[in-house]
Amino acid sequence: MAKEDNKNIKGDHLGFEADLFKTADKLRGNMEPSDYKHVALGLIFLKYISDAFEAKYNALLAEDARAAEDKDEYLADNVFWVPKEARWSHLQANAKQPSIGTLIDDAMRAIEKDNESLKGVLSKDYARPALNKVMLGELIDLISGIALNEEGDRSKDVLGRVYEYFLGQFAGAEGKRGGEFYTPRSVVRVLVEMLEPYSGRVYDPCCGSGGMFVQSEKFVQEHGGRIGDIAIYGQESNYTTWRLAKMNLAVRGIDSDIRWNNEGSFHKDELRDLKADYILANPPFNISDWGGDRLREDVRWKFGAPPVGNANYAWLQHIYHHLAPYGTAGVVLANGSMSSNTSGEGDIRREMIEKDVVDCMVALPGQLFYSTQIPACLWFLARDKSNGRSGNAHLRDRRGQVLFIDARKLGVLVDRTRRELTDEEVQKIADTYHAWRGEKDAGEYADVAGFCKSASMEDIRKHAHVLTPGRYVGTGDLVKDDESFEERMTRLTMELGEQLVESAGLQATMREQLKLIGFPIVELEQ
Repeated sequence: MAKEDNKNIKGDHLGFEADLFKTADKLRGNMEPSDYKHVALGLIFLKYISDAFEAKYNALLAEDARAAEDKDEYLADNVFWVPKEARWSHLQANAKQPSIGTLIDDAMRAIEKDNESLKGVLSKDYARPALNKVMLGELIDLISGIALNEEGDRSKDVLGRVYEYFLGQFAGAEGKRGGEFYTPRSVVRVLVEMLEPYSGRVYDPCCGSGGMFVQSEKFVQEHGGRIGDIAIYGQESNYTTWRLAKMNLAVRGIDSDIRWNNEGSFHKDELRDLKADYILANPPFNISDWGGDRLREDVRWKFGAPPVGNANYAWLQHIYHHLAPYGTAGVVLANGSMSSNTSGEGDIRREMIEKDVVDCMVALPGQLFYSTQIPACLWFLARDKSNGRSGNAHLRDRRGQVLFIDARKLGVLVDRTRRELTDEEVQKIADTYHAWRGEKDAGEYADVAGFCKSASMEDIRKHAHVLTPGRYVGTGDLVKDDESFEERMTRLTMELGEQLVESAGLQATMREQLKLIGFPIVELEQ
């Protein structure tokens, strides 16, 4: 590998992850991204735990040779024990051998055997005949350059960044399937920056590959806290995705309690007694086969039994149920959740609004997600709007008010199909919420036409308890002076799509009401 490549891989300049991924992706050949993802991420994880072990081993060896062979010394420092045959140096030395696949599988088994928390997490099918062993050897050589000559936290951070970046790139390559395990980074950052999880219990009932937790830990560190100031709890029903989450958090050195079962959070709530200070979640949109018919009477349905044909309001109520007395939650849902009146959803939404549990609504720009073109929004729920807390500070009394933010005009196109929110835009959204909540040093809140509006309960009642921010914030400047034709058409088609969704919801409501009074609409033949 060229000297310049090594410099890039070490992370001495911004964007080295992109260069590394391009090289790794070339090695993929004809292999499907969904398969190659596990091959590459498994090896990055192996490199991480081996590097962490070697650093601790050498530090102990310098003090006491006996301590260096004591597994408990490593556990005490949250470092995995790595047997000799599983260390990266051994695999790197044998990277060109035809038996490299078997050696990797043996290494994974040895690590799982000696580390209880990794049982069933690691991939052990590198020896399969269909996996090109020459490619494996080249991938090991490539990954060997990551964090070369780096030490301690620097090495951990570099490998963590690479793992996180690779996750995002694989999600993009997999499209719809990729969205099942990955929430775009800018969306997660909006949730984290708005909720500010400084300390306490953080929970995600559908945690995917753990991106919400990684960003929460980053937030704590960037604001002067320490890893360990927050306790991580999660649940995931997809076994393969759960394994990705376990590795993602381990690479970041994050201690967590992530549970898996294939029944999911609705039917087997693994953390039944948990009351979380912060909940961040991106549930799958509009799930129709969530088994709601088996859960008509449930303690979680405080605002009404959710329809069996759509899980959106089941997620909102499950999440609210798990909030601590001062807890706050941020939830990503399809835009239809803000206005739908079908199957009793409008009644549940009205009850949530009248009971004053909705704190803020954010309409997101289109094209943010890998998995869907369905327009999305953010719901923010609060257990106590009278004297809520942010860290140790008390917030103002917000009872009877909801903040609406229309962020649909924000974001920049990063390619023809996908948009991202910039750091400045994320901060703008978060700062608006913090000022509205009355946080210290957040400045004075003011409504901004076309962007944000603090609405009263009476305002919301006038709009029949529909929570679409565009109804409240007004128009503002509809078109940016520098908006390109492509951006304008994208925005207008997204707005049309949202209006069609809302129209379909109203049509369905009309059909239901007419049917109830004995005048069903007769479908005409084409």
